[in-house]
Amino acid sequence: MALVTGGSDGIGREIALQLQAAGANVIVTGRSAEKLQAMAGLGFGTIAGDLSTAAGLDAVVAGVSGKPIALLVNNAGVGAMDYSVDDPANLATAVNCLHTNLDAPIALCAHLIPALRAQPEAAIVNVTSGLAIAPCGSGAVYCATKAGLRAYTQALRYVLKDSNVRVIEALPPVVATNMTAKRDGKKMTAHDCAAEIVRGIRTGKTEINVGMVKMLQLVHSISPALARRIMIKF
Repeated sequence: MALVTGGSDGIGREIALQLQAAGANVIVTGRSAEKLQAMAGLGFGTIAGDLSTAAGLDAVVAGVSGKPIALLVNNAGVGAMDYSVDDPANLATAVNCLHTNLDAPIALCAHLIPALRAQPEAAIVNVTSGLAIAPCGSGAVYCATKAGLRAYTQALRYVLKDSNVRVIEALPPVVATNMTAKRDGKKMTAHDCAAEIVRGIRTGKTEINVGMVKMLQLVHSISPALARRIMIKF
């Protein structure tokens, strides 16, 4: 059984659909009752919960209590790409981003690792971003959350290295979702992004660089400073 957070829309929805097509029993979380109802109509288990709040997190944990979760996909995320660093009025946006993108995945791992350990084989997939490798100037807080989740994922992988729980990081590029609707330029489809992530899970990868992130990783391996100079203006 798989739990996909933010699984009623965007990349998460496509991951859920592709896992289901591969035979998995999938539960998705989301904030939109309408979108969750649509997913329920497709045969998914659903849990309503805003992961930026303690109540939402508690609802998700309670919703999977006692269930044989073997795959946790921490996909839910919110953007803060127009965050103004000199405007205290934007701090609520920053806090929401931090809670959803970083605090919630850490909390869900803490709550669900015992259940994952009870399965013969299990995995955690933390969806970060190419911006976790090198940040862009237009999204300081968003980049910080994804870089923080990347560091947590790498440390968690080491902690669980002798267990049955595989820890995977998926790093998407810019993907065509509601979050990026106002951003110009080339975007990967959510379907194609999810396909690379699901393929990486099935083939045993621990780090899944999706689309153009492969090139960014190559540049970063040669010169981290060059990667930062390229991405900071993105």
